[in-house]
Amino acid sequence: MKVVVTGATGFVGQRLIERLQEEGHQILALVRSPDKAAKLFPAPQFSNVEIMGYEPQTSGEWQTALSGWDSVVNLAGEPLVGDRWTASRKQEIINSRAVGTQKIVEAIAAADSKPSVLVNASAIGFYGTSETATFDESSSSGDDFLAKVCKAWEQAAQTATDAGTRLVIFRIGIVLGMGGALAKMLPPFQMFAGGPIGSGKQWFSWVHRDDLVNFILMALTDTSKSGVYNATAPNPVRMAELCQSLGKVLNRPSWLPVPELALELLLGEAAQLVLEGQNVQPQKTQAAGFQYKYETINSALQQILT
Repeated sequence: MKVVVTGATGFVGQRLIERLQEEGHQILALVRSPDKAAKLFPAPQFSNVEIMGYEPQTSGEWQTALSGWDSVVNLAGEPLVGDRWTASRKQEIINSRAVGTQKIVEAIAAADSKPSVLVNASAIGFYGTSETATFDESSSSGDDFLAKVCKAWEQAAQTATDAGTRLVIFRIGIVLGMGGALAKMLPPFQMFAGGPIGSGKQWFSWVHRDDLVNFILMALTDTSKSGVYNATAPNPVRMAELCQSLGKVLNRPSWLPVPELALELLLGEAAQLVLEGQNVQPQKTQAAGFQYKYETINSALQQILT
């Protein structure tokens, strides 16, 4: 199989490239920083990986390179954390997903030999936040900033079906692995100062990185898969339970909460990523036969941290 991957140097993309390489597939990594990608995917270990620089929101020669490839996995998007959500930063976040996806779809439509499937990322932010509601793939969208980002992202991807390309969209939860969000949570626990963030009552809908990569690989090869799927484990937890499990696995206490005000002062509106949450159930994902290796937070943390 010949697979184009955007977002290849990201937390999920790196692991996906590793798996595709292990399974002998040909890979075209579209990246903004070829030098960084070359260090992450060095030859001869990654002999099946071709690296091409591109500007995700700009039409260019890179678009013609998609012709003749079997499939595209689009994971690209500006990070949500790290900078305060100013008006200009919000626009960057939206454009990196909606416009970037639009350019991918344009390239597929123009290809002489079109990729047969597009696997496109989205996020559970689509549903908005709630401490009481439960969301599945049939639930309507929210109306906050992240919901608007996800709606624009998915709408851009939907036009791929006009070119006859099978479309799979994964609404991805918080991805757990060695790195990513978990890496930001570990230092306080390692210093015996860990604890729940905010009230501890907010829902934390998560997925193990290996399960997510397995979902993507299955979506690439199984032609019966199409539409939207929640890429979350079937057992979301409250923030307090997550931190208790994390403390147990690390053999550290989990008693010192992080005040909401401190995060709001540090991150501004972006603090909602950790102070608010949603209980997301992968009903369609399970019904479609996607298999989980890690269904509980304890099993996931044990695998990652021990």
